[in-house]
Amino acid sequence: MRKVIDFQMKLGETAIANIKFDLRSRDEITKLLIGLQAIYCNRDVRDQVFQALMKLIPSDIDINNGRNGMDLWKILVLGTLRLNCNWDYDKLHEIANNHYNLRLMLGHGLMDAVYQYRLQTLKDNITLFTKEILDEINQIIVHFGHQIAELKADDKLTGSCDSFVVETNVHFPTDIGILFDAIRKMIEMVMIVSGISHISLWRQGKHLIKNIKRLVRTANQIKHSSSKDPSKKAKKEQGIILAHQRIIDLAQFYVDRARQTISSIDSTDLQLNANITCIQEFIRHAERQIDQIRRRVINGESIPHAEKVFSIFEQHTEWISKGKAGVPVELGLKVCIVKDQLNFILHHRVMRKKTDDQIAVSIIEETRQRFPNFTGCSFDKGFHSPYNQAKLTEILENVYLPRKGKLSAINKEIENSPAFKAARRKHSAVESSINALENHGLDRCPDHGINGFERYVALSVVARNIQILGHMLQKKDLKNLLRQEKKERLAA
Repeated sequence: MRKVIDFQMKLGETAIANIKFDLRSRDEITKLLIGLQAIYCNRDVRDQVFQALMKLIPSDIDINNGRNGMDLWKILVLGTLRLNCNWDYDKLHEIANNHYNLRLMLGHGLMDAVYQYRLQTLKDNITLFTKEILDEINQIIVHFGHQIAELKADDKLTGSCDSFVVETNVHFPTDIGILFDAIRKMIEMVMIVSGISHISLWRQGKHLIKNIKRLVRTANQIKHSSSKDPSKKAKKEQGIILAHQRIIDLAQFYVDRARQTISSIDSTDLQLNANITCIQEFIRHAERQIDQIRRRVINGESIPHAEKVFSIFEQHTEWISKGKAGVPVELGLKVCIVKDQLNFILHHRVMRKKTDDQIAVSIIEETRQRFPNFTGCSFDKGFHSPYNQAKLTEILENVYLPRKGKLSAINKEIENSPAFKAARRKHSAVESSINALENHGLDRCPDHGINGFERYVALSVVARNIQILGHMLQKKDLKNLLRQEKKERLAA
């Protein structure tokens, strides 16, 4: 049985509208909770958010029957808090059970002060979100933020568009490192299947993992020779080839043995079959890496970039080189955002195997569909192409997209105009939004899989917009408080 929230208050419970916050606090928790309180206290906005949250419940589930599940409002509060503060689940678990104002926002009063959340409960419920639901909630929050800022329906929105890299939770990829990961997981899964099927061939599986790990460490310790003596250099290269040959020979032996083991198992057990499918996937990864190591190290070939895999666990990971000083390579996915003049993030997109110029038109079209009064946007040179220049001019009234290369007289006049220069100066503000997102969770994504990655990014955007909303309201309330305190001092 699921509820968005239990409107029937318990004895000793404080209404969310009556929760008091320290208006002088600069902490992000206070700003987020103020934003959430404003959403809850505005009935129209609350109804829209609650309607979106109801989509978390599968259509074939009866919400009025079964045991109680976590309220959907609590899932939203805890999910945005995790991203807003860049916490892992352990930290969130501790704060959810002990932070006073947060407990009030979650609906806990004196009668259930001893109620404790379980760590697995938090993980299972927060991962119910989808990027589509979070995108819908984000639009509701941004529209509400514009109301708070007293933007009228005919007021124009202008903004900036830029991309940055969100890293996946992977180690630096090497051929033998990825091969070791594949062999290790393959052996661990084969041990499980063998135990269920009463096969004793893999009892020393941990010892087998240590054997290949020892060879990998030996290969990693061998460095390429810097000597000018050709004989010494050739001897060192031969040692590297021999070390890698030992690794792929042992890995191939384990792969053949694992394939023989699973082929001898005949079972109708669905769980066992799922494990066998998983083993076959790790075998595929291992064989690919064996082939690439043989071609690159032993045969001296160059492996095409399209054939490379940078993680067997986070297979969506891309090798991204943006040319930044001190950061030659980042492992993850690029995320493109569009922000407005109030620093609300209007829209975002996870970019899979796409560059800035390939996404410029589509993300602006989607932003215009969500916010029809969005009329102007600035970009950097990475978004330029002749098609983008023409198409964006059709979509927006004002496009500030600098061109690459030498400019013609007409284009030089356009880019030297006061409006263009002013927009370019303001464009750097998008870097502030990117830095804020990175500081509040989007530096590295700990969630697994591409769905987990997209959910994590979308939840971070929602959390950031709620924090901006809370900050706006906090400033207004603090200004009124200081004015009232000044009146009292003068009256005294």
